[in-house]
Amino acid sequence: MSDAAEPGTIRTRIPARLDRLPWSRFHWRIVIGLGTVWILDGLEVTVVGAIAARMTQSDSGIDVTSADIGTAAALYVTGACLGALLFGQLTDRLGRKKLFIATLGLYLVATVATAFATDAWYLFLFRFLTGAGIGGEYAAINSAIDELIPARNRGQVDLAINGSYWLGAAIGSLGTVVLLNTALLAPDLGWRLAFGIGGILGLAIMVVRRNVPESPRWLFIHGREKEAERIVDGIEAEVAAETRRPLRPPGESITVRQRRAISFREIARVTLARYPNRTVLGLALFVGQAFMYNAVTFDLGTILSGFFNVGSGTVPYFMAAFALGNLLGPLTLGRLFDTVGRKPMITATYLGSAVLIGLTAALLLIHALTATTFIVLVCLSFFVASAGASSAYLTVSEIFPMETRALAIALFYAVGTAVGGITGPALFGQFIHSGRTGLLALGFLIGAVAMVMGGVAELIFGVRAEQQSLENIARPLTAEEADREPAEQQALRRAERERDLSPEDRRRADERDLRVRERSSRNHDRETAGLRRLRPGPARSSSYSPGMIGNAGTASRWNAVSNQELDREIDDIAQTVEKRGTCSKDELAERVGARTWGPGRFSHALAQATREGRTRRLHRGVYRSGSGSDRERR
Repeated sequence: MSDAAEPGTIRTRIPARLDRLPWSRFHWRIVIGLGTVWILDGLEVTVVGAIAARMTQSDSGIDVTSADIGTAAALYVTGACLGALLFGQLTDRLGRKKLFIATLGLYLVATVATAFATDAWYLFLFRFLTGAGIGGEYAAINSAIDELIPARNRGQVDLAINGSYWLGAAIGSLGTVVLLNTALLAPDLGWRLAFGIGGILGLAIMVVRRNVPESPRWLFIHGREKEAERIVDGIEAEVAAETRRPLRPPGESITVRQRRAISFREIARVTLARYPNRTVLGLALFVGQAFMYNAVTFDLGTILSGFFNVGSGTVPYFMAAFALGNLLGPLTLGRLFDTVGRKPMITATYLGSAVLIGLTAALLLIHALTATTFIVLVCLSFFVASAGASSAYLTVSEIFPMETRALAIALFYAVGTAVGGITGPALFGQFIHSGRTGLLALGFLIGAVAMVMGGVAELIFGVRAEQQSLENIARPLTAEEADREPAEQQALRRAERERDLSPEDRRRADERDLRVRERSSRNHDRETAGLRRLRPGPARSSSYSPGMIGNAGTASRWNAVSNQELDREIDDIAQTVEKRGTCSKDELAERVGARTWGPGRFSHALAQATREGRTRRLHRGVYRSGSGSDRERR
């Protein structure tokens, strides 16, 4: 359903309404319907690598050579890159839902068709189309997920979803042990069923995906705000009925000038010219992880058999262990990207994995590794690296305006895969073919350097995006157009909003502005004192004013919204403690509804309220009202 009204300038709270929702069954539908496609990608890549040798045998039912298998793999990667670019642009133009249905449909048809291959050309064609479907999924799915998942959970959910690739890889590794067992299945049947399994899983995902709505964020920007409002109304009603408590009032609204379409030239200009540092960051993160991952993933079996004499029948078990380590990384570390923060965690995972990979290279040089110790060290290295690699997709989906989001994901995925994903396996393949351990160690050292480059780029250009609305991290182009309204119109809008406030609400708003201004000043003094002033990366805003939300740039707007939200949380805590007299920390969290605030936010707000004297800690986590002063205790 679409709205017939012509695009205009509107003010909406849809982003704030979506971001303040508590976790619910609706969000699980998003994860299952959209996120599980990475399992299919992991399954595809692993299965093809495992069944390649069987397909080249004379009784396999298909006339292909080892060279043909390599060509098919290259065409799969090429299809993924081109599919990401094509479908990424269409996703931004036509909508998230149309494209995540179309790309999954293409994958389903192509992977099932591959099971009926009898000649090399047929295999080439449908491997290319399968890759195109998977590449399109990366763009359509990442953008849709980020626009539907609440800001406080976005990092953890994104990392877990991207890391689920390795669940598919583990299933593929163990599944091929059964499918290639000639005692159970004929030589010309087992490899065909391997492709069929992907189609069955994809069909089950399609059933769930049909119930996932279009992104309300995409709808209101493209002139379909009534449809966006209906979707959000339905989501809120479902979540409220499930949680059985009223929803927290939404935060700030945003003004946008709607447009039906935005030209590719404008999107490219914004991505490359307006955000050059973010462009460098995205490229560094993607190239680094693509080089290391594709090199090791494609060549791990050859390394095990060629350098550690591991039998071909045992390799799938080592591959399953490698996949398990990669899966556990994002699941274990993902929450820290929302609490500790994007910048420290991405830097730590890239640099930390580089150190472990470098250690692996050093031990290879002195021949100090066995097959077991080698795979243990590789698993540990990629346990850390996997969280970092998954965060590359999270980063580029957050740091560019909504109108460019899908294309940005597609562009960085395609470039990263083309540069790192092709050169990595090619270089490692030559080193492995030489049979020299020194060259293999050199390959790992080059991979470590690539990861270091990603970590350094994050340290310098990283964006503090944790628990922030997407619109605050990178303002939509249409919102910036609305901000260019004449000053008289902006003043009129502000006056209209103020007239809607009662005297009491206006008084409380003024008090909040004063508290936020003083808190911002104190925080700025801390940020610029001592060694803290030498920290690299984007600086925080040093001032606050009530009008900055509608008129300031992204960085100032981001801090303004963050400070106002923090003040609301502190105010909730102070008022609750004042009413109760004394209150335990757990009881206080329950009464203010801290579960909906996001990881770590309640503890931070409570600590800030105590520092400012609005609450006082007695003993064993019991708090009472403070002196009422808003001044920070020194």
